[in-house]
Order: sequence, then C-alpha cells, then structure tokens
Amino acid sequence: MAKVGVWLIGAQGSLASTVVLGAGVSARRLAGGGGLVTELPELAPLPLVGLGDLAFGGWDIAPTGLVARARSLTSADAAVPESLVTRLEADLKAVEARVRPGFADGAGPAVRRAARAFVPRGESLQAAIQRLGDDLDRFRVEERLDTVIVVNVASTEPPLELTRDHERLDRFRRVIQHDRRTLVTPSMVYAYAALERGFPYVNFTPSIGMAVPALQELALKHHAPFYGSDGKTGETLMKTVLAPMFRYRNLEVLSWEGFNILGGGDGRVLADPRHKRSKLRSKAGVLGAALGYAPHTGVAIEYVPSLGNWKTAWDFIHFRGFLGTKMSVHFIWQGCDSILAAPLVLDLVRLTEFAQRKGEAGPMTHLACFFKDPLGVTVQSFTDQFRMLTDYVERHTNNERHAKNGPAIRRKQPRAR
Repeated sequence: MAKVGVWLIGAQGSLASTVVLGAGVSARRLAGGGGLVTELPELAPLPLVGLGDLAFGGWDIAPTGLVARARSLTSADAAVPESLVTRLEADLKAVEARVRPGFADGAGPAVRRAARAFVPRGESLQAAIQRLGDDLDRFRVEERLDTVIVVNVASTEPPLELTRDHERLDRFRRVIQHDRRTLVTPSMVYAYAALERGFPYVNFTPSIGMAVPALQELALKHHAPFYGSDGKTGETLMKTVLAPMFRYRNLEVLSWEGFNILGGGDGRVLADPRHKRSKLRSKAGVLGAALGYAPHTGVAIEYVPSLGNWKTAWDFIHFRGFLGTKMSVHFIWQGCDSILAAPLVLDLVRLTEFAQRKGEAGPMTHLACFFKDPLGVTVQSFTDQFRMLTDYVERHTNNERHAKNGPAIRRKQPRAR
C-alpha cells in the first residue's frame, strides 16, 4: 500500500494533535476504532490506505505545542489515558519537528496576535505561496510519499465577501501577483499552494478556503480532488438527523433554538465576533434545506475557558402536530471536540487519497455527510448524505467487479461461425 502524507494546517492545535495521536493508537490497535466511519462494514469494500501508512507534518503560526496539546488531553481534558500519549510520544515529537511556519495575514485579530514570533513578516502573497508549496514538495521527497493530502484544521477566519476577482483563476492570479492582501485570507493561500502543486485539499473549517471559484478552477486544472467545509461533529449533526424526522412525520417546526458553550483554542478565537460570524453562518444553514422551509432559528456560541476541549450544546425545538397542538423536544449534546473531530479527519484523508488514486478530481460531493456546509450539495438530511457515500462505494465495487469479470466473460463467449 502507498505511503501517504498528511499535511495539517493548524498542526500544533488540539485537533491536529488528536489526529496524529489517534492514527498511531489505531494503527497499533491500542484502542478501538469507534468514531471512524471508514471502519464501518459499508465502506469495507474500498481498499483504503492504512492508518499506519500515514506520515504527518504541517503548518502553524506557533513553533511548538503538538506534544503539549496531546498531554493536555490526558490532564486538563481527561479525554484519553496518559499511557497512550506516553506510548506515542516519540511519534508526536517527530511530527512536531516537521511543523513549518504558516501564513497569518488576514487570519483575523484573534489569530494574528499569536503569529508574531514564528511567521515571516513582510512576505508577499506570491512569496508565501512559493514557500508553502516548497514545504509540501520537500515533505513528499524526504518522507518518500506517494502523495500529500492537505487538511485545514486551523482556527476559524472572519468571513470575507467574494468579488469578481475571486470568480476566475486568471483574475485571482493577478490579485496574488499584485499583492492585494485585503482580498486574500490564509485559507485561500494554503489552498492555492496545495492545489498548484497538484495536492488534494480538504477544508475542515468554516473558513472560506475552497468556496472560492478561482481555487476550484485551479484544482480542476491540476486534476486534484478537494472538499469542505466545516466538519460536522455535534449540534449540527443532530440537526441533520432530527430535522428529517419532523419533515417525514409532517410535524411543523415552529422554532429551533441552540446555545453552545466551549473552551479551548477554538472557543477563544470564536469569542471574537468577527471570527464567530463564519461559524454561525455554517451552523445556521442546515435547517431550511432539511425541513423544506425556514422556521425561526437562533444559534449562540459562548466561550467558557474552564471547559477546555469540551463543548456542550442545548437545543430547544418547538413544533406543532395533529389538531394544532404545540409540543417540544429538548436535547443536550456534550462531547470532547477533538475526540469527535479527529476520526473524521482521518476518514477524509483515507477517502481523499482513494479518490486521487482512482484518478478523480474536483469536488468530492460523496463526502457531504462529513460537513455542515458541503460544497455543491443542497441535501442536508444526514441519512441522504450518507447514502451518497455508500452509493459511491457501490459504484467502485461494481466497477472493480466488472473489471475482474470482463475478460473472463469474454473468454466464455462462443466464437463467431
């Protein structure tokens, strides 16, 4: 099986450290594979890269932190046994040594403050893209990798309104060449650097990234698969599961209110209203598509430092049923953010590598079930989205079966007389 590189944007964060730790633990079978969609029987027919065949590196705006983040999962967050981090400490240190300076201009005030000591200053957009692309090529050569999958797991950027300069690749290239920094965010720079070198790109964040049409054009030009955005791990996942139930039982949802509290680095960044807008936009967009109409909705996100890597969501659903009677549903979702998200990142890496190996390019819409705001997909029912993935598996299984049986069938055909 191929050896595959995973290059994480935000490589020193809690999610990245959990991804690296989780891959090593799962590959050594030190813990179960719960949470990994790619371990389900429905996906078993796909010959996916093994978790032990993944090599990690990445970009960040801070020089150290990956090992410390992993240790905090055992102490401050009490999310994993300390013995697992101890067993994997050498692996974590090796990945931390491969972390390179990222790009912070346009990342927003809550992120930019942390970048002053590590990220190059005064660097043009063109120079940054060249440097970042060189990092990817060097990683591939030094680790003898077949490919590199770039995954954005960094903090959420403030939203940026797209203009005609983002619509076409030629115009966006002029933006880069003329160093028009107000039109470019780090997620765009990272995506450009990856796709220009032909590496697949997955946006697990709400940041704009691959939503830029010019970057999608760049991906198609270099025949690279891509997808995003904003991984679906908690409250929004519940919405995409429950909303179809109300629809198919003909129960009218009158209002759906959600209140979220979280700690950690993500919570600290989202405490800034400019960053929070991006997250609220992706979380609020699922109900209308799942229900077929737009009820009154509200989503709140508040930072609670003492929670660390944990998050809690309270949801109140007010609905009307038979004879106009009003009723309600309440639920509470509590989970460790990194533990929920890390297996999905590994799933996306394995499925993206498979798509590239099969010569596929463009948006991987069959991965919609992993995202709050899936590119190019209007369906928001989780069941329907998951069926898109199983249909994809079935198509590949049938293609492989036909490829194997085709020659044999032809040999059995009688000769023409």
